[in-house]
Amino acid sequence: MASHMTPSQPRLDGYIFLAGFALCIPAANWLIGNAGSICVPNGPCLIPVAPGLMAPSGVLMIGLALVLRDLVQRRFGVGWTIGAIIAGAALSAGLAPPQLVLASGTAFLLSELADCAVYTPLQRRRLVLAVLASSAVGLVVDSAVFLYLAFGSLDFLAGQVVGKSWMVLLALPFIAWLRNRDQRLGIQPA
Repeated sequence: MASHMTPSQPRLDGYIFLAGFALCIPAANWLIGNAGSICVPNGPCLIPVAPGLMAPSGVLMIGLALVLRDLVQRRFGVGWTIGAIIAGAALSAGLAPPQLVLASGTAFLLSELADCAVYTPLQRRRLVLAVLASSAVGLVVDSAVFLYLAFGSLDFLAGQVVGKSWMVLLALPFIAWLRNRDQRLGIQPA
């Protein structure tokens, strides 16, 4: 209920989004090497994301991370988002091989640039569309860069795109709710 909202609520939301985003990165990197229905020798552990389509097991976490990245930018701006990427990569260093950490960090930074080009101009007017469009662009960039740097192959690109898309689509009702709450309370993006 709006009457229970404090002026600090947007910052609290932002810190929750920030922590979730930064933690998605090491969680995804850990999953890729440790959990899945199939583990490829010298490659990723895989999960099914659609009938006949597999992806590295961190894919769902990264789909969630793409949405959280937009929400961090909405609350705190681009600088905080880049800081969270660096923090997530640093946390990953203790959980994943260096090549995976480098691939993940690089992919997130490059997809953040693509994300900014799409999300930033749209977010004030059409938040749900901004998240959907920027995630679509970001997940393709992130997937291609990550797979190439981590495994030297784009074999799982379709699975990466589909798996990340599932998470983005599942998050859209929350994004719509957040947009409506922010509008009702007069909360402006950063």
